[in-house]
Amino acid sequence: MKNIIQMPDGYLNRTPLFQFILLSCLFPLWGAAASLNDILITQFKSVFTLSDFASALVQSAFYGGYFLIAIPASLVIKKTSYKIAILIGLTLYIVGCSMFYPASHMATYTMFLAAIFSIAIGLSFLETAANTYSSMIGHKDYATLRLNISQTFYPVGAIAGILLGKYLIFQEGASLHEQMAGMTPEQIHDFKLAMLEHTLQPYKYLIFVLIGVTLLFLITQFPKCKTAQDTLNKKDIHFIDTLKYLAKNTPFKKGIIAQFLYVGMQVAVWSFTIRLALTLSDMNEREASNFMVYSFIGFFVGKFVANFLMTKFKSELVLLGYSILGVIALAYTAFIHDFSAVYAAIFASVLFGPCWATIYASVLETVEQEHREVAGAVVVMSIIGAAVVPAIHGYVSDVLGSLQLAFIVPLFCFVYVGYYFFDKYRTQ
Repeated sequence: MKNIIQMPDGYLNRTPLFQFILLSCLFPLWGAAASLNDILITQFKSVFTLSDFASALVQSAFYGGYFLIAIPASLVIKKTSYKIAILIGLTLYIVGCSMFYPASHMATYTMFLAAIFSIAIGLSFLETAANTYSSMIGHKDYATLRLNISQTFYPVGAIAGILLGKYLIFQEGASLHEQMAGMTPEQIHDFKLAMLEHTLQPYKYLIFVLIGVTLLFLITQFPKCKTAQDTLNKKDIHFIDTLKYLAKNTPFKKGIIAQFLYVGMQVAVWSFTIRLALTLSDMNEREASNFMVYSFIGFFVGKFVANFLMTKFKSELVLLGYSILGVIALAYTAFIHDFSAVYAAIFASVLFGPCWATIYASVLETVEQEHREVAGAVVVMSIIGAAVVPAIHGYVSDVLGSLQLAFIVPLFCFVYVGYYFFDKYRTQ
């Protein structure tokens, strides 16, 4: 890291390329875990005979882990370093993946939720550290662009997760529901056990990848990217004082609400896209999973287009335009009762692309330097929206008897996200 100089505010004079690339490689790792949840929701609904609300508890367990651990992760960063927090996160991620071994043999929904929750604990450390670190590891003027570039790697992992689920969890032939329709109770029991065994397979591959990434982080030197106050006099502001400061920070609170609803709507749409395709056609689960691949490709393209547009226009204006188109796409998904609604949901994924990174960076810009680690953790805690909104989506689906009409839930979320970017643009 020759000629790398750290500024008093923690930013660097330039970005160390290898370290930034390695840091960005963490983003597809949680993308893979998140997209596998979309596969598991469909698989568990059939195997455990769940309602839409109960199947959405997969996301509640996953993102509940983020919520509970983000603050402890931020305190670890504050007391040690971003690198230490990342190594802790990778280790816990490996432990969580390993728990799928006993879960697949115990064959209980609760044990699977526990394994998913354990993975989320590790990912909370990773996201709390990596999102803020990515914005810090270079010149301050390019903080938002760096985070958007890192986030561009996310759909690569998401696509990999869907493909692993498609070929290792889902099987050829008729849908699970149709296959079980002609079986005896004993055959159904054995068939369900076999299907649960398949859920273990993707996590075996993830463990090997995680071990390799962990070793690379162990042997690579990283800059601290801490403010002068943190690194020189260690005179930390009290945690409670930081929370009081954030509670009085109105722009920060607006950003947290926007992030809560954004993550919630994204995960809700992705959780039920496969189910929507199954509902509007006679295809099986493996075929329907293709539409999640298309969704993540669209997400990837949407981020690239937004990154380009944000070099020409204000990011708030770009995201406002994305939000307006997103509201239209989700309205079409909810109210047009033919298979084209699935493609509208895919188009909505194109428009999700730049939201997380842009909101994250804009929220941190409203916070003074000494409160940055905890503020970043609170933004990560807003991921709890992904535990809440999909569950509401599933509940509305059960009450209305229409999974498609329940897409009004993420639609209303996109309305607020659009308002947030309109307000940011108007007040600048």
